[in-house]
Amino acid sequence: MNKITQLFNIKYPIIQGGMIWNSGYKLASAVSNAGGLGLIGAGSMYPDVLREHIQKCKAATDKPFGVNVPMLYPNIEEIIQIIIEEGVKVVFTSAGNPKTWTSHLKAHGITVVHVVSSSKFALKAQEAGVDAVVAEGFEAGGHNGREETTTLTLIPMVKEKISIPLIAAGGIATGRGMLAAMVLGADGVQMGSRFVASFESSAHENFKKTVLLVKEGDTQVTLKELAPVRLIKNKFYEDLQELYAKCPSIEELKALLGRARAKRGMFEGDLTDGELEIGQIAGLIHEVMSVEDIINEVIAEFNEVKHSLSQPLF
Repeated sequence: MNKITQLFNIKYPIIQGGMIWNSGYKLASAVSNAGGLGLIGAGSMYPDVLREHIQKCKAATDKPFGVNVPMLYPNIEEIIQIIIEEGVKVVFTSAGNPKTWTSHLKAHGITVVHVVSSSKFALKAQEAGVDAVVAEGFEAGGHNGREETTTLTLIPMVKEKISIPLIAAGGIATGRGMLAAMVLGADGVQMGSRFVASFESSAHENFKKTVLLVKEGDTQVTLKELAPVRLIKNKFYEDLQELYAKCPSIEELKALLGRARAKRGMFEGDLTDGELEIGQIAGLIHEVMSVEDIINEVIAEFNEVKHSLSQPLF
């Protein structure tokens, strides 16, 4: 029995990233219905909106699903309370100290997973009592680790240090990628970018179409002084580079970033001045598909490649 399918009571060890402005109840419930674990992205939701999405998700699936909670966002106490009140069974925490909420959530019977970008933080998460960790490599879209460790090196390094289940993230969108991560020591995978380009994603159609055009080198991690984030290179990104050339202060960077820029880009479809967050693996995403077709394609390729590698290679 696979540790991740057992932990979450799901069919496949595939978890959908809880991505802001992309991961509403439609995406989460579709992933769960297709055999994975869907996550509602609480980071882009006011508390009352989160409650509504949880309730709609419960109505749309009888399978397990969870909520992703970036701890750097406001209203965290209210969000945690809503999650408990609504009977959510799985919470993925990120962007903060896992000690803050893990014991409180577990006291209410909730399975807790924390997202990390290094072995050091994986150990801290284990010590905090989480049930599993997501180790996310530098290839990932959205908010990123400062260590710049890629998935290929991060997964075996984390595996060497921890004893709890390990989920690999960053640069995984295919069955081959999933198999590679599991060969390196992961018990399952988390995919974000691949699910952005799905019919059920709440991303704007403009953004989905742009993701399909992304090629190698079209994304870059920036804003490391605030919170590192991987973006598609658009006008907003170029404006940032112009500002960086002048050695800006933190305040100047914050002023250019402003508020709601990620919403403008990914949810409202402003491809010029919005923040367009996607992983490097977008270069392998060529079609918007249903969640069910994405998962079936990944699992079919995983099994096909695994079988081919069982033959002698030389």
